Amino acid sequence: MPEATVTQCDWLNGAMTLPRACVDLLYADPPFNTGSAKGTPARAVSLGRTRAAYADAWDSPQEHAAWLRERLVATLPALKPSASVLIHCDWRSCHHLRLVLDDVLGAKNFVNHLVWQYGLGGSSPRTFARKHDDILLYRVDFARGWFDAPRVPATSNRMKGQTKKATDVLDIPSLNNMSRERTGYPTQKPLALLDVLVRACCPPGGLVLDPCCGSGTTLVAAVAAERLAVGFDISAEAIRTARRRLGA
Repeated sequence: MPEATVTQCDWLNGAMTLPRACVDLLYADPPFNTGSAKGTPARAVSLGRTRAAYADAWDSPQEHAAWLRERLVATLPALKPSASVLIHCDWRSCHHLRLVLDDVLGAKNFVNHLVWQYGLGGSSPRTFARKHDDILLYRVDFARGWFDAPRVPATSNRMKGQTKKATDVLDIPSLNNMSRERTGYPTQKPLALLDVLVRACCPPGGLVLDPCCGSGTTLVAAVAAERLAVGFDISAEAIRTARRRLGA
């Protein structure tokens, strides 16, 4: 099997093509149901980067949750008993999707509610500034799951120069608009975040599936970490961008 394969298709259709019990880590960063389309920022377009857009609206949170449920159920046969599932979401849908995951995978197989704290972004005079995303971590079978705790620099004077186990708050900067890593694809996540998640939740040589792969960050992280990778996306521009980053 090649190190990484990328296919233009809907997650639901792609799931039907996967062999049984082949996936070690499912990471999905699906549309968040923000209620509006997402597109490449004008600044990135002016710099000649990817020009891409996708719809991000359902009629209700329940319809959004049902969309995810259908795709998770279709993917279950492809997951190993030891596989982990990471679903990236935000404040709009997190509480709805956790109930879906409890139902599909079992509440007993919940592992962590991760918080990706990133700092950048706007603020509102009417709310606390929203500066994090949520990542829900489950296993197909909690007892059989594989995990390698990531290490981060220690901050106390007593442990100066040492590392400690990462907590469930991942303090990793988001990509600013001038970052060399940025492709221009909307909502692109930083490679540093996916590197932590892949190395922690997928064994060396294992298979990472990203069924909403966008610009391909998860696939790039998997290959760099010596894991196999499979990506799906309905966008032709996403597939072109991912393949370009993978050198495919």
